[in-house]
Amino acid sequence: MLRSMYSGVSGMRGFQTKLDVIGNNIANVNTIGFKSGRVMFSDVLSQSISGVTAPEEGVSGGVNAKQVGLGVSIASIDTMHQAGSAMNTNDPTNLRINGDGFFILSAGDDAEQVLSRAGNFTVDANRQLVNADGLFVLDTAGAPIILDEEVTGFSISQDGTIVGVTADGQVEVAQIGVVKVVNPGGLEKLGGNLYRMTVNANPDGEIEIVAPNDPEVGTGAIIAGQLEMSNVDLTSEFTEMIVAQRGFQANSRIITTSDEILQEVVNLKR
Repeated sequence: MLRSMYSGVSGMRGFQTKLDVIGNNIANVNTIGFKSGRVMFSDVLSQSISGVTAPEEGVSGGVNAKQVGLGVSIASIDTMHQAGSAMNTNDPTNLRINGDGFFILSAGDDAEQVLSRAGNFTVDANRQLVNADGLFVLDTAGAPIILDEEVTGFSISQDGTIVGVTADGQVEVAQIGVVKVVNPGGLEKLGGNLYRMTVNANPDGEIEIVAPNDPEVGTGAIIAGQLEMSNVDLTSEFTEMIVAQRGFQANSRIITTSDEILQEVVNLKR
């Protein structure tokens, strides 16, 4: 069979994956804290028709190898962790990290700790600070944040400190914890704006909870009353969609042309 046909098939599969990623990006253009994906391609093994010959001074020149490529493969699907734009909500429980870091969440004491950039938090009936799915927001000690009954109001400073208002004045309730990730692209997406720590995100996959707005660690400040929007750029996505569509069509033409050539070969014997 012709090598070009299988190269065309691999190209169509690659551009289909690219369209899948683009479609997911566009679908999440308004998702709080969403990070867009990007597909990178690489060529697969090349078949060598002839090898390299070394040059001999004054006798003969060198000859390059003759190789035929065998198609394309997906090199990586990267998650782009650039910060999204800020949206003002004026809700004191809506938080945005202005810089590096992730909120740390958990479903309970023995549950897995997960990360998120989505700060659309609320206070539930038990006065616990939770996200939209009911996961607890953890403090710098790794414990759920609970407001005392005497706290009638509160504010959140840029270092994550929750200052409560009581009848006797102001009291420090807790400090929201964040996690600095060495390689955010190594995090595993879980859905629901959540990420799981992996061994390629932090050394040994360890989670170290630190304070926000810490210049020594490099964590960003927490801005109350704002949310981080999706970092999807629709202009870039639609441009990439056009490129992927034309690439898919071009590879389909390769398959069609290869099929016509095979048809001619079959018709040699009538």
